[in-house]
Formats: sequence, C-alpha cells, structure tokens
Amino acid sequence: SNHSVPVVANLINGRFQLPQNFGSDSSSKIPIIDPSSNVVLSHIHDNHTADLQAAVASAEEAFPTWSNTPVQSRQRLLADFAHLLHEKHVREEIAYWITLEQGKTMGDAMGDVWRGLEVVEAAGRAGRDMLGDSLQNLANGLDTISYRVPLGVCAGIAPFNFPAMIPLWMFPLALATGNTYVLKPTEKAPSASLLLAKHLHDLGLPPGVLNIIQGAKPTVDGIVTHPGIRAISFVGSNQAGEYIHDVGSRHGKRVQANLGAKNHATVMMNDADRDSTVKAVVGAAFGAAGQRCMALSVLILVGDLEESQSWMEQLVEEAMKLKVGNGFVEGVDVGPLISKDAKTRAESIIQQSIDQGATCMLDGRGVVVKGYETGNFLAPTVISLNQQQHYITHSTDSNAKPLSNPAYTEEIFAPVLTILTVPTLEDA
Repeated sequence: SNHSVPVVANLINGRFQLPQNFGSDSSSKIPIIDPSSNVVLSHIHDNHTADLQAAVASAEEAFPTWSNTPVQSRQRLLADFAHLLHEKHVREEIAYWITLEQGKTMGDAMGDVWRGLEVVEAAGRAGRDMLGDSLQNLANGLDTISYRVPLGVCAGIAPFNFPAMIPLWMFPLALATGNTYVLKPTEKAPSASLLLAKHLHDLGLPPGVLNIIQGAKPTVDGIVTHPGIRAISFVGSNQAGEYIHDVGSRHGKRVQANLGAKNHATVMMNDADRDSTVKAVVGAAFGAAGQRCMALSVLILVGDLEESQSWMEQLVEEAMKLKVGNGFVEGVDVGPLISKDAKTRAESIIQQSIDQGATCMLDGRGVVVKGYETGNFLAPTVISLNQQQHYITHSTDSNAKPLSNPAYTEEIFAPVLTILTVPTLEDA
C-alpha cells in the first residue's frame, strides 16, 4: 500500500480490491491493532453495501458452473489445497499473521492452521456425503430417487480467536459440496483468511467461487438479510449468535450458530494423579490466554478441604511458571488478550468476584511485559470461591439461589481459573 496505514482488501470475483467507499467515509474505518503493543497495523472499511452486493453477485454468477463441476474435481482441488497446507513454510506464513493480529503464540498459531487443515482433508472426501437414496417399488409401479444438491450462495461469519481454523471449518466443506461462498472474517485479524483464499486461487479455484468481504456489524446485517444468501455459518458470542440466528432465519436462511461456550466445568476427585493433573489443568485454563471456548474456566475439587488447599497451591505454583509476553518471543506461554476492552472486562470480573467474597490466590492484573508495556496482557489468575475454608454444597431446595459469583457464571474469555471445593461427587 502507498498509504501510511494499509487498507485490507476484499476478495471479489477472484481479485483483491480496495473497498468501493475507500477514502470517502472515515467513520467506517476500523483499525486492526497488534494486541501486544496496541500499534495500529492496518484498517478495514465497514460500509458494506456496494462491496457485499458485488461479492454475492460474483458468487451467484459462479454457482451454476461450480455446482455442475464433477464432485471428483472439486475434491481434487481441496486435496491439493490440503497438500499445500502441509508445507511448513505455508503454515508458518499464515501463523505469522495470526500472531501479529491476534496475539497468540506462534505455537498456538501453527496449531490453529493445523486444526483447520484437518477439516480441509475431510472436505477432500466429501463425495460420499453427496450420495442420495433410492427405493424401488415403494408402491405398485412407483420408485423413489432422492438427490443431494448444493444450496447456492452460502456465507460464513468468523470470530477472532481462531483466524484460520474456523474459516476452514466453513468454506472448504461448502465448496466441496458445490456451493459458492462469501466469508466475513473477523475484523480484528483478517489476514489469515485472505492468505488461505490466495493459496486456493493459485491452485485453480475459479473466480467468484470464494469471496471475502471485510467488515463488522453493518456487514453482518447485510449478510443476514441479503436475499441471495441461502445459508449462514457463525461461531462467536451468545449475543451475536442469537441475533444472527433470529434475523437470518426470519429472512429464510438456514443458519447454524455455534454460540459462546463456558467449558463448565472439570470435576476432579482427590485420587487423581497430582503432577499430571496439575499440568493438564494449567494448560487447559491458560493456554491461548483463555480465549477459546474449550478453555477450562471452572475446576471443582471433591474431597477434603485441606487437601484441596494443597491442590490449589500447587496449581498456583505451576501457573506462576508460565511466561507472559509477545507471541513471537520464544518460550512465551501466554500472549495478550485481543483488545483493551477484553482486558478491562476480564479485570472487572476479577474485581467483582473478589468484592463478592472470592479469594484471589494468584492475581495476574498489572503484569508488565518489557518492551510491550502498552500491550493487553493479563497473567494467569486463580480465584477460589470457598470462603473461610467452608464447603460449597449443593441444595435440593428448589428456591435456593444458584452460585452467583461472576467468576463462576461469566465466560471471562481470559486466563482466569475459578476453583471451588465440594464434599461429594453429588455436590459437584
């Protein structure tokens, strides 16, 4: 780009192009920020109308030819795509942009691409899922035959926490089964999706089969109401997912919405192997800075209070060994949170939980990373809900209030582990 801060392109009809409103409306400009430093890396533009219309029109135009392309040919292209993603230097390039824009460590970013690659491999075998059914002599002189046929233009709306894996959950399977696609990657880390699309086009994907449109909520609004889009896939928060499912369904679209998921919770008995369990819990709670739906956010210990205290102390000791820092630095275990807002929200929930009686056994707030003092860092944090060494017990009283501490009820999406101890497995 000739501009001091680059503008992220759309991919429409096989060509990368700047937004049609580029330069005309500064209010639609959204910065993409390095979460390790809060330096602005680039911008996207979020005035969706003209660009989204062009992307959907391109997908509609490409659909008749692509849907009539033999399934073996579509599978072969995706098999070539999977083969390319097996090249380490290709995955490293994609992982570089994930770490730069999203903040996760390079190891996590490489895993992000690899998990997506596994879905591409599955898409390369999608032909058997296209088989229909037949039944002879359903009635006198009547046979039935059914076919599985592509829907048309499909769309995907992807979250920030897995910039490669989740888009690869979406468009490869849609393309393998003969659909064309419009993808809206996360506005916080869009470059991985663009690189994936570039590689697929370099392998021979016809123009218009896969289009990528940048944007935030106005673009989402355009997708869920556009009459040319037949189906939508979404992964993200409860609030956004419920909105997309509701509005998209009311506009006649098939919508699959995978909403926010608090991994609630792991129950640990007191006869578990101490060393291996502690390492597993620490990795599950604080890996990827807790920004994944499978992050372990609540641990329920069962058994003696004194022994549980010993478990918690060992968990804290192990968590303190984790290195917090920039994801490109070797040896870093926990990268930054995605934004200042995410950090502020997590720290607020920690404080609310303390104010409501929880004990902060390990406080990760205020951590300073040398050279990245302005980054969105929160070190591993451990919160205990057992007040004054008393059990938390289960009540069969239908009028009893559930445990309401926000560390227990909220999906914090940060490196925060909440622990409570109960006397029996039934209580757990």
